Amino acid sequence: MIQATQVKRGMTIKLNNELYRVFSLQHITPGNWRGMVQTKLKSIKTGSIIEHRFRSEDRVEQAYLETHEMEYLYSDGSDYHFMNTETFEQVRLPADMLEDAIPYMTPNIRIKVEYHGGKPIGVELPASVELKVVSTEPALRGATVSNVNKPATLETGLVIQVPPFINEGEVIRVDTGEGKYLERVKS
Repeated sequence: MIQATQVKRGMTIKLNNELYRVFSLQHITPGNWRGMVQTKLKSIKTGSIIEHRFRSEDRVEQAYLETHEMEYLYSDGSDYHFMNTETFEQVRLPADMLEDAIPYMTPNIRIKVEYHGGKPIGVELPASVELKVVSTEPALRGATVSNVNKPATLETGLVIQVPPFINEGEVIRVDTGEGKYLERVKS
């Protein structure tokens, strides 16, 4: 059991004997009332999203999950195929289970697949991934430091904001938690 204030986005918790993944959360401290944690929780079983408010002193049961390192192999359109790096057993996961992870997945990336009761229920991405820029506006001459960013489409179809000096064909590191540009990868 953990305090409600220690709940994080992406965490899997048990509420009313059902598993939920924390979809989003916000800490609220209204004036001189006690603090609260307003969450949106996605049911692992049904996929529906509910809102739940925890008081700051509430205790939350974190679900015990078994994780296995897997290597992403390929997608056949509706399912994504992974291989366990220890046993070489192959597993396929439906696209709706992966959701936010899909734009960061390229073949051969290693991720952690979370299991509960012997069944896969979700994935955990690395903190950052390296992706190639496939289209963006040309670099501006002399634009080395600027607060103005431009959109760039990456090899997976993800569109993020990048600094003006990033060109097509370059490989960049992207934060998987926030979907933000981190740095250019030296080749």
